[in-house]
Amino acid sequence: MGKSITYKVLEKHLSCGKLVAGQEIGIKIDQTLTQDATGTMAYLQFESMGLDRVKTETSVSYIDHNTIQQGYENADDHKYLQTVAAKYGIYFSRAGNGICHQVHLERFSVPAKTLLGSDSHTPTCGGMGMIAIGAGGLDVAVAMGGGIFYLIAPQVIKVELTGKLREWVSAKDVILHLLGILSTKGNVNKVIEYAGDGVETLSIPQRATITNMGAEMGVTTSIFPSDRITQQFLTAQGRDHQWVGLCADESAQYCKVIKIDLAQVMPMVALPNSPANVVCVRELAGKKVDQVQIGSCTNSSLRDLMIVGKILEGKKVHPRVSLSIAPGSRQVFSMISKNGTLSSMIDAGARIMESTCGFCIGNGQAPQTQAVSVRTNNRNFSGRCGTESAGVYLVSPQTAALAAIAGEFIDPFSMKKEVFPRVDLPQSFDIDDSMIIVPLEPLPQVEVFRGPNIGSLPVNTFLSEELFGEVVIKVGDKITTDHIMPAGQRLKYRSNIKKYSEYVFENIDSDFWRKALKLRDDKKSVFIVAGASYGQGSSREHAAVCPMYLGVKAVLAKSFERIHVANLVNFGILPLVFDKEEDYDKIAQNDHIQIKDIISQMANSDTIVISNQTKNIEIKMKGIMSPRQKEIVKAGGLLNSL
Repeated sequence: MGKSITYKVLEKHLSCGKLVAGQEIGIKIDQTLTQDATGTMAYLQFESMGLDRVKTETSVSYIDHNTIQQGYENADDHKYLQTVAAKYGIYFSRAGNGICHQVHLERFSVPAKTLLGSDSHTPTCGGMGMIAIGAGGLDVAVAMGGGIFYLIAPQVIKVELTGKLREWVSAKDVILHLLGILSTKGNVNKVIEYAGDGVETLSIPQRATITNMGAEMGVTTSIFPSDRITQQFLTAQGRDHQWVGLCADESAQYCKVIKIDLAQVMPMVALPNSPANVVCVRELAGKKVDQVQIGSCTNSSLRDLMIVGKILEGKKVHPRVSLSIAPGSRQVFSMISKNGTLSSMIDAGARIMESTCGFCIGNGQAPQTQAVSVRTNNRNFSGRCGTESAGVYLVSPQTAALAAIAGEFIDPFSMKKEVFPRVDLPQSFDIDDSMIIVPLEPLPQVEVFRGPNIGSLPVNTFLSEELFGEVVIKVGDKITTDHIMPAGQRLKYRSNIKKYSEYVFENIDSDFWRKALKLRDDKKSVFIVAGASYGQGSSREHAAVCPMYLGVKAVLAKSFERIHVANLVNFGILPLVFDKEEDYDKIAQNDHIQIKDIISQMANSDTIVISNQTKNIEIKMKGIMSPRQKEIVKAGGLLNSL
């Protein structure tokens, strides 16, 4: 039987387990990346392992999330990250050098390699033919130490692309179209693999846009072949020696095949408050727009911004609209400043932002009350933009630029005079890596800087044979890591778990942390009850660390997302799934829960019976942990286990 691209790369990196869909495997990781919102915790965890250096081929620490630096906390943490990088042999990408995924694609990605990143959009580099996976910081720390990364051997969905995109249609429209098919749930432990003659019509940045938003579908990762287009991109980046060809065998088997004719894809928009809530742009034609934000790791490449610049050339932003543009990397920023694109943007009335995540994570550029905010990023969860009442609409760069000029949504296919701008990309990109600090060899003696915001690592206790406590909160479906641990201005406390824990479920129940802390101090367990797809969104392990600190011992849910399950296990929290979804209705907030003989129940089966003592009923829960994960939870988490 022939092999898919996915299984070819996994097989090459397989360390343990059988490469059979549905079974747990361990793979070797070639590269890691972290960003400053998750990196501080990852490096604190790495330091606790007592190693003298990282063991990967390449590890990169990026500063791209918290660059506004209100107060001392972010600046202190950035200094911590820089000194840790110097001490342990890690590349350090300074603030201003760009968004981690865009810079990694340009300067570090290598076909057929494995990449593990402490950011859920790490699959961006799947556009380069990498197995690139987002994970919690602790998993990344273990990989940096040379440890194995464990995952479920995935089922592979083949998306066969044919034809060629029409003018005014972009790669963003392709992935929004696919999100409309697969949605944001039900895709756990799957990989999307792209194939077909339409692939060769897409540039690497276009492919990266598509793989980037695979994260929104909940798949493990997405991957494209490595072909002549890949080789051309690496050559333009001065890295042609790193190219290797990679394609699936003709007889490769897939669990599902989805066919998309690129010539039939329409300009799309994701409506609030889900990336999968998609319609054609023409359905919103004429709807007034208040704010337009162009950038993020999804749509900030040179090609994206040159198209935007051409659309804006000689025009003015509508008086009602605030337009901001953030280039994805210093390389892109420099090149648009030299080729006239930046001047067109400035002359049109755009505000030029730093090459950072910024508005995408709710760090600045919050829109007005009840605004219609049109954005090119990848998530539009309620309140993520910083304004709870605003609606965020996800679109392509060209759709965003047209809206900025007109002050309303425009169906480009209805335009009669506007000519789609043709963009010629250069044969070679400007290469200036001076803002990437390369680790010295031999590694110098470095004193790691620790500001007052750097807290100690919280340590969990070993799992007790019996848990008794209370359901402190009950939530519905599609609870994201933003719901659990708010981003934006709260991210500055990411290395101070005691302080950050005060904001767990802040926007759902601001008193959660007090109630949980009281139960913990009274030696009682805290339980969370949730609906389907609990833990969507970011790889932010703080959504497990902070609840663990507050005494959460188990989350009872209809279903979980992949990264969040791994994070819960890594910090000793039981992820339990209702055996029957209707049993969700049999537990209410404030109910008292008891679980007896946990360890023996875990050892004997995958069913764990819990007792709702308030209602005097027993409920069957399914354990979804592998034997290895059970041992980790019994130890109180991965650090204890190690």
